[in-house]
Amino acid sequence: MKGLPDRFELLTDLYEVTMAASYFENDMADPATFSLFVRKFPPDRAYFVAAGLEDFLNHIANFQFSESDLAYLDDTGTFSPDFLHYLKKMRFTGTVRALAEGEIFFVNEPILEVTAPIIEAQILETFAINVINFQSVIATKAARCVHAAAGRRLVDFSLRRTHGTDAGLKVARSSYIAGFVATSNVLAGKLYGIPISGTMAHSYISSFGDELEAFRAFARSFPDKTILLIDTYDSVKGAQKAAIVGKEMAQEGHNLIGVRLDSGDMSQLSQEVRKILDEEGLDRTQIFASSSFDEYKIEKTIKEGGMIDAFGVGTKMGVSSDAPYFDIVYKLVQYGKRPIMKLSTGKINLAGEKQVFRKLDSQGRFSEDIIGTRDETIEDSRPLLEIVMQEGRLLRKHPSLEEIRERFQKNFQALDATYKALQGAPSYPVKLSARLKAVQETASI
Repeated sequence: MKGLPDRFELLTDLYEVTMAASYFENDMADPATFSLFVRKFPPDRAYFVAAGLEDFLNHIANFQFSESDLAYLDDTGTFSPDFLHYLKKMRFTGTVRALAEGEIFFVNEPILEVTAPIIEAQILETFAINVINFQSVIATKAARCVHAAAGRRLVDFSLRRTHGTDAGLKVARSSYIAGFVATSNVLAGKLYGIPISGTMAHSYISSFGDELEAFRAFARSFPDKTILLIDTYDSVKGAQKAAIVGKEMAQEGHNLIGVRLDSGDMSQLSQEVRKILDEEGLDRTQIFASSSFDEYKIEKTIKEGGMIDAFGVGTKMGVSSDAPYFDIVYKLVQYGKRPIMKLSTGKINLAGEKQVFRKLDSQGRFSEDIIGTRDETIEDSRPLLEIVMQEGRLLRKHPSLEEIRERFQKNFQALDATYKALQGAPSYPVKLSARLKAVQETASI
């Protein structure tokens, strides 16, 4: 069985290629604009976090069908030699306007708009939806966890249950954008420069046969990075043994960084463990908790008085268990000079090339967004869609992951807390400009 390819031009739905072939046969080559947006919020969501743009841009900046790609398409017997020759020469020559990664956005607002000859723009649909949807889903879920944690640190523990190896890497990156402080994913640490963090498994403890000796052995191996997993047998007794090791470490000039709870009533157990550690003079030793945490469990544990300093957040964040996908689409909104509107029931889109304008109140918080036409300006607002690629060329170097993370933090601070509520949040005001409304009235179906 072959591994993943180095290139992903064929990572698309067949109908993208068959439509492209038909455009070619019918000499359709006018510029087309496609808009990527989310139609509606999943349950309990009131905002989204943009992520995945870097992967999309890298893909189209180097877009080129390989000889083996073209040979495979030829073998299907579906496509003409002339069309395959066209694909061999095809490169992306268009323009991309997009929200920067780390921006907050809302339903119906374009995340990006691609303008290019229709074949070039059309064939990117599947890849655009795939990379932007997944990474934005995870960044949004992670942002909710960060908000629920109220300043406590979060670490990505999701790798073993994400939906594939690439997903595991993208979860680490997206959750870091949204405020997680580290990941257990060592390869993500190498690739993205994200701090890595981890402790030990229950198998390590049980392999020794004696919990105290296991703790001592680990402390000898990592005297300055010791976090002890204390729930293999009994969490309270484990905490007492951890305290013994912590005091022994202190005599050697080292500090027991923390203990980790991985089962049971986290609120009650963390209070008991905190008391044990404090009574033994280990007030600097922190309590970490893992096991099926998401924003809802984090919020509940804190409200119940949990004495937890940091959470390992895994499966439910890594697959966004309560909202594993967004209703995200990539729709033709203009062909040539003709605005295009789809009128299918429940699937109407906004016609025309657009811009999103964000207004702030006197305290620098988001007050409302206005979706307008691409060529208009709206006073006292910030346009969110930036030209990131023109004539097929990237206009600037990608921002660093730290810069993206800082952008998100700045934006998230400016979003009022009412919209961050885990349940029952109100709808943020998003309006259409008068000019965009006029475009809808003249749009073609």
